[in-house]
Amino acid sequence: MAVSSDLLIFYIRQRTRREDFMRGVYENPLGSGIWWIHYYAAGKRHREKVGRKSDAIKLYQARKADAAAGRKLPELRNSKVLTLSELIDDALEFTAHHKDQRGYKSKGEIVRTALGSHPAAELTPQELERWLRTRCKTAATANRYKAFISLCYREGVRNGKVSVNPARLVRQRKEGTGRLRFLSREEYDRLHKVISKRFPEHVAEFVVSIHTGMRLSEQYSCTWSQVHFDRKTIEFTKTKNGSARAVHLNSDAIAAVESLKRPRQHPSNPVFPREGSKGRFDTRSWFQPCLEEAGISEYVWHCNRHTFCSWLAMAGASIKEIQEAAGHKTITMSARYSHLSPAHRLSVVERIASGSQ
Repeated sequence: MAVSSDLLIFYIRQRTRREDFMRGVYENPLGSGIWWIHYYAAGKRHREKVGRKSDAIKLYQARKADAAAGRKLPELRNSKVLTLSELIDDALEFTAHHKDQRGYKSKGEIVRTALGSHPAAELTPQELERWLRTRCKTAATANRYKAFISLCYREGVRNGKVSVNPARLVRQRKEGTGRLRFLSREEYDRLHKVISKRFPEHVAEFVVSIHTGMRLSEQYSCTWSQVHFDRKTIEFTKTKNGSARAVHLNSDAIAAVESLKRPRQHPSNPVFPREGSKGRFDTRSWFQPCLEEAGISEYVWHCNRHTFCSWLAMAGASIKEIQEAAGHKTITMSARYSHLSPAHRLSVVERIASGSQ
């Protein structure tokens, strides 16, 4: 039997509408009798919990009509507003096994307190700029928080929870070269004397830190199995930059490490055991009082690494040799140590004076 063209068009339209409803109106969970709708407006996906199927179909038709006419959508019914706090939770789950997990948690709680309740989709680059400007005193700190917030949104995009990352549009601050404070030989002797008097049990770890340039995390995580006196090295399979390296020990460092050896020392025992409520990486409790007594200011434990690199440079080591000794990922990091003390720079330029010929 022949079908008229008008009837065929009507049939196609009805089928299209039914298929459209199948995509936009659905029951969740199946068999629960609870119906939801989902649709797209202004490039964003919206979901709403309705209840009965007939009500869901009516609301779906209304929302599609509003979207087609360009009308502003009303407040969504029973819809959960995704907050930045939820994105922070996802980011912390993603970084749960990262070596800087504690740093991520700290940043996460600070951002959560200030911006956590803010709808994630409504946060603008301008609002982030303002918060970073009021919260962060230095460009480096602002960049670290910007990177963390950007991580939260990247995870949100990957999980389909948000479509844009406003942190990507926040300007990157220009950072300085960083503090390159290092000890002169006279300051080193003065500080060594104070530590020997007040905290003799910490002298060895101070000497090793100065004469090897090990990172704090490397030094306080190394075990006796990694120490090789025959090769005069401490060998790490994984470091901050992700690669293995061997720390070479000079005579002062070897003497300091040997002073820590005990009979029947188990290979898995740490070379520098740490105790205390603040954790094994804490050096401030004893190092800071010694610095104050020795009259040394603007110096922290990490500056021991600067002292190591600077002393190498002043002893005539090339930038490449400093890079290898310190375990820098790039030679740019080592190039910073070409900037040395005024006394050493003067000794260099004095070499071309007429009296030195």
